[in-house]
This record gives sequence, C-alpha cells and structure tokens, in this order.
Amino acid sequence: TTDGGTCGAKEVRKMAYALKHRTTKSVAKGVNFPLGATLTRDGVNFALYSKNATEVFLLLFDKADGEPTDIIQFNNRDKFIWHAHVNGLKAGQLYGYKVRGEYRPEWGFRFNDAKLLLDPYAKAVTGKFRNRDNLLLAYDPQPGAGERLPDVRDNTTIVPKGIVIDDAFDWQSVTAPDLALEQLVIYEVHVKGFTAHSSSEVASPGTYLGFVDKIPYLKRLGINAVELLPVHEFYVDDFLVQKGLSNYWGYNSIGFFAPESSYSTRRTPGCQVAEFKTLVRELHKAGIKVILDVVYNHTGEGNEMGPTVCFRGLDNISYYSLTGPSDAPRRYYMNYTGCGNSLNFDSPAVIRLVMDSLRYWVEVMHVDGFRFDLASVLGRGEQDGYFQSSAYFFDTVSQDPLVNRTIIITE
Repeated sequence: TTDGGTCGAKEVRKMAYALKHRTTKSVAKGVNFPLGATLTRDGVNFALYSKNATEVFLLLFDKADGEPTDIIQFNNRDKFIWHAHVNGLKAGQLYGYKVRGEYRPEWGFRFNDAKLLLDPYAKAVTGKFRNRDNLLLAYDPQPGAGERLPDVRDNTTIVPKGIVIDDAFDWQSVTAPDLALEQLVIYEVHVKGFTAHSSSEVASPGTYLGFVDKIPYLKRLGINAVELLPVHEFYVDDFLVQKGLSNYWGYNSIGFFAPESSYSTRRTPGCQVAEFKTLVRELHKAGIKVILDVVYNHTGEGNEMGPTVCFRGLDNISYYSLTGPSDAPRRYYMNYTGCGNSLNFDSPAVIRLVMDSLRYWVEVMHVDGFRFDLASVLGRGEQDGYFQSSAYFFDTVSQDPLVNRTIIITE
C-alpha cells in the first residue's frame, strides 16, 4: 500500500478477478421498486440501494456453502438503486451481493468486494453468521494492521445467503381479533424459550410451530396478546462465541425482514417464513394479537472493529451515524445504543428501510403491532445527536396510513 487507506494494485486485481461477470441466465434491466428480491411471472427482480458504490454484483447459488453458479453485474442504477431482472429464477433461489467502491475507513468508506453481503431486504436467511478465521472482517485482522488495510480473503462460501421467498400463504380467511388497547392482556415471551424445554411436550421444541402447540395454555391464562421478543434474524456477537456462549435474547438484528432462522424446524430452506405465518394465523384464530419487539436502533455489525455482513459493506455512510477527529471524521460509530453503532435516522435510506420493514410485517406477515427497543434513539439525528420528539422517523410513522393504525409501544 502507498498510504493508510488505499489497496495496492496486486490486491485490487486479486479481488476483481473473482468478480468477473459470468452467467448463462437471461438478464434484463429490471426496475428499481420494490427493493429486495421480488418474484415476477418469469423470474426475479433484484433491487439494492447503494449511493456510494461504484459497481454491484449479484451472486447466485445452488448450495448455501457452495461457489456461485452465476455472477451478474448490475448495469442499471436509478435514484441510487441498482437493479436487474433475472429470467427463469424461482422461489428458493439463494443469493448474495458483492459491492465495489472505495476503501477509506477514515472517511466512512468501507467497501470490500472480497466479502459477500446479505441483502438488507432478504426475507429469509440460510442460517447463522459465524466469523470463522475472522473472514467476516473487511479489514486486515493481523495484529497492528488496524483498519488501514482491507482483508482480501474471499469469504463467499461461509456466508449465509438470502433466499427468494414467495409471499403466497393460506391465511384461511382468519383475521386479527378486534380488541381495543385497554382490553389487552399482553404476555411477553421468547419464541424459543417458551417451548425449548422437554417439559413443554411439543412436537417441535423451541420453534414457531412448537409455540402453536402451547396456544391452549395461553388461552387458559386469559392472554389475548403476545409480545414476541425479537424474531428478526440476528447476529451472535463474536465475543460471545469465543466464550462458548450465544446471544439468547436476539437484540442484535441483521435482517429486518427475515424471521430468525434458528426458530424454524429447518425442514427446507426458507421454511421459517411459512412457519412464522402459521404461528400468527393460529394465534389470531384463538383471539390473540401479535406484537413484535423490534430493534431498529442498531445492527449486529457492531463498531468499527466488527464484522461486515450487510449494511457496512453496502454503503456505510448511508446507514450509520458516524463521527471522528478532523483527520478521520467518519471512522467511528456513534454509539447511543451501547451496542457499537447506531442507525442514522437522518438518512432517507434508513427511514425507507425501517418503514418498508414495518409495512412488510403488517401487510405480509399479518402482525398487529410493535414494541420499539430503545425508541428514543430513533429520534436522534446524526448532526447534533439530540433527541427530537418530531424527528423524521416519528413523523413518518404518524402519517403512514398502515403503520399508524397498529399497536405501538415504545421503550
């Protein structure tokens, strides 16, 4: 390297070689809405936001731990959204992204196209992220290297993949019970912990379907609403894994559209979506509303020394609140949450992400409301950091015709 923030030519060639466009699929321009992977009559439309990327590549897979079958470079970008339509793809297709751009951590640019990234709009994930041999780090993990140098080791085969999901589901004409807030008797509960022990005597302990078996018990208690502790796909912190521990509670989201994969039966890739919907349908059938405990104030990527699995590698500047000294003004992360980073709710990309996520869980997954973890953080701007009761996010929620009619609980 010639300076602290620039890849040498050899390393650049090494990363670029793996990203040469190669596919036998028919690829069309596609559209920039909606974001994520959307099934169409003849394939899948892919749309990904990145304001500061220079190139975006879609990688398709037949196996979660395999090499890509296709590498497709996006040639179209509208309103900072890269997009393409791939003909012939179906539900169940595995995919991920690699994004090329500048690597200058001191200015907030942390692009590294050696690292496979999860689509932030992925509706299901193939499994849990594990930082084996520090391969999820975008920077050189060697002692003394700091973040000045990118890690050029490819991690494609070890990173969980997004799964294309068909939203169709048989709701059996079941709708949510019509209950006023004053009528609710809310039972706060952990999806896995509720049935994980053998004493629960359910067919699938620790899962969404196992929870279904315990609905009669909730009815006997007089419960008419459950508040599910986080069910968004979450990252298990590296320091916990190193101690042989896990993140049991799940307050470390990495996929705001994806039901937690470890709470599924794992019978088929992506089955967590249908199994979660089954839980919601059966709760509604029993007269019980469903509220989700949601964590939108930070992500599982942690601080500047954390893993790069999604947002950091897609467009660090657009997603996170950043700070630092004059010579490195965007190297560090504002840590209002105590979890290493804070999402930037001054950013239109973040507002859109969270609102799209909320609408998805209401429209497609049929949940009835949300309990916002550390809600005051959602009212902090990047510029001054102070809380404002009329912050962009709060105003957006209050005027959204779908979300403002749901149950809203704020911590």
